[in-house]
Amino acid sequence: MSTLEPRYSRRALLCRAGLVGLAASASALLAACAGQQPTPTPAPPATSPTPAAAATPTPAAPAAAASPTVTVGPAAGEIVIGILATLEGAFALYGEEAVRGVELAVAEFGGAIAGKKIRLVKESTDATPQVAREKARKLIEQDKVDCIVGPLSGDEGLALRDYAKTIPDKTIVNGTSAAQDTTLRDPAPNFFRFSTDGVQWMAGLGTYCYEVKGYRRVATLGEDYSYPYSQVAGFLLEFCRLGGECVAQFWVPIGTKDYSSVISSMPTDIDAIYVILGGSDAVNFLKAYSDFGGKAALIGGSSTVDQNVLETKGALRSRVIGIPGAGPVAADNPDPAWKAWVEQYRKQFPQGLSTPSLFCWGYYVNAKGLLLGLQAVNGDLSDGQKKLQAALAKVEFDGPTGHIKLDKNRQAIANNFVTEVAEGPDGNLYNKLVKVVEGVNQTLGLPEDKYLSLGSFTRDNPTCEKIKRTFGS
Repeated sequence: MSTLEPRYSRRALLCRAGLVGLAASASALLAACAGQQPTPTPAPPATSPTPAAAATPTPAAPAAAASPTVTVGPAAGEIVIGILATLEGAFALYGEEAVRGVELAVAEFGGAIAGKKIRLVKESTDATPQVAREKARKLIEQDKVDCIVGPLSGDEGLALRDYAKTIPDKTIVNGTSAAQDTTLRDPAPNFFRFSTDGVQWMAGLGTYCYEVKGYRRVATLGEDYSYPYSQVAGFLLEFCRLGGECVAQFWVPIGTKDYSSVISSMPTDIDAIYVILGGSDAVNFLKAYSDFGGKAALIGGSSTVDQNVLETKGALRSRVIGIPGAGPVAADNPDPAWKAWVEQYRKQFPQGLSTPSLFCWGYYVNAKGLLLGLQAVNGDLSDGQKKLQAALAKVEFDGPTGHIKLDKNRQAIANNFVTEVAEGPDGNLYNKLVKVVEGVNQTLGLPEDKYLSLGSFTRDNPTCEKIKRTFGS
């Protein structure tokens, strides 16, 4: 495989100014228990929650989402949870969905654990590891939160994993940060990920593209950081082992607007382009590819065909219909648990998307995992949160997409969904379910020793040749 890299000047890092408190919201498009728990009747978000008993969240009527009152430091009889999400920059809409996910989980527990009110404090990041760490420190040191849910983006997760090691008496559960090494290599004992990672989100897609779509030669395009590296690797691990070839790879900075050089440099002897871009980056590329009259088929990374992107208005709609993709959610999942969760999302957030995105799902399952752990210890955060962290390691539950449990690295094992973009009867685009891949672990079922021998996934690793040498084809 040859690596072709367009010459871009990397844009300045996104705005570092953070939004403090719970009044912040993203306004622009730019920018994964000991025993199963019954699903409680959803309650209003934690604005003025009614205290509930520890064993069963107090049911109440659903209400529109509201932001809890912000105060600094924990008050008696409350648990303070910080939310880190990208509420600005290229991934801003993802951040809005992230906050909705946490609020859904808190509402499900009646806004309280063991009679202690849950108070949420939001902080905005910009998808850079430096800002994510700064905002996490602010939440811990200034806002005095007990736990953090987040972050959203890949490099941010690696930064928070390392930060978690410096605060062993605090607990961090992931948001949707999906770089695989966050938990696979050198994990932090107080960092938990109840969502699956970027490699796991590709389970089934490489096989589907090779065996059903008939693709044999692909190029890849992704943003130049850890999460797209995981996504590309996850796709190639299946596609190359079946005999597929990756003939060129392109990497661009987050926030790229002009894709003309990339499109004009694409090889002509390919069947498809695997695209893993997020937010406005995905929208910009898809529009440009449509305008340029691109001929090769497209394959969607999880963020590229996320619901946030699919609900963008404009000419890209006709170009994305039929794109195969994969990820932790499928809009038309027939599972009653999914349907009930979607209905609650629509009731609680009538201003939201037509169906919740993977970012809402990720923050929801992580927040729910944390709340179940807190419930298991009756909200007891003494002893440097050791009891809570021990309980979290044992938490497993049935979520809206199936059963979730953690492995030895505190990483989720869960279902994944192969999809194709389709147009619904209401005119909205959505990810139509093609296949469910059940119980996907972090090595995609491959032998762990061989998998780890591949090394960390980067812009240059793994190649198809290395995958075939390691696992055969």
